[in-house]
Amino acid sequence: MDKNLDIDNIDIKILAELMKDAKTPYTEIAERVFVSGGTVHVRMKKLEKLGVVRGASLSVNFAQLGYDITAFIGIYLERSSMFEEVAQKLEHIPEVLNINYTTGEYSMFIRIICRDTAHLREVLHEKIQSVPGIFRTETMISLQERLHRPLQIADL
Repeated sequence: MDKNLDIDNIDIKILAELMKDAKTPYTEIAERVFVSGGTVHVRMKKLEKLGVVRGASLSVNFAQLGYDITAFIGIYLERSSMFEEVAQKLEHIPEVLNINYTTGEYSMFIRIICRDTAHLREVLHEKIQSVPGIFRTETMISLQERLHRPLQIADL
């Protein structure tokens, strides 16, 4: 937690701008935050070193690439202590996009993306449900994603 003491309002403003659009040039961020481009660069390097920034990502419309099914899968483990072991296996399945260790009914909750229902069935039966330690799964197919955004940290 001591690391976060090095984060100030300028850092938060820089992060907020980049979270809106990670492709925004540092010079443009600098103008909006009223600092130099070099300051933005130095601050971003510091935030990376602190582990606050873990890289930049690209938002892709997977449906345009033929991946029409997004599914959320609740996973029941044989034992909760198997989370790390199971998560490591799931990380090797390309269709798995997110892995969460959860409280409540499921031990884990994951998000996957597939081309169609046949591909979904294949991923479920041949890849996910064959992982040792997975006792049972429950699948929910997303019909539509209404909102996908970063946390608006500057407004908090």
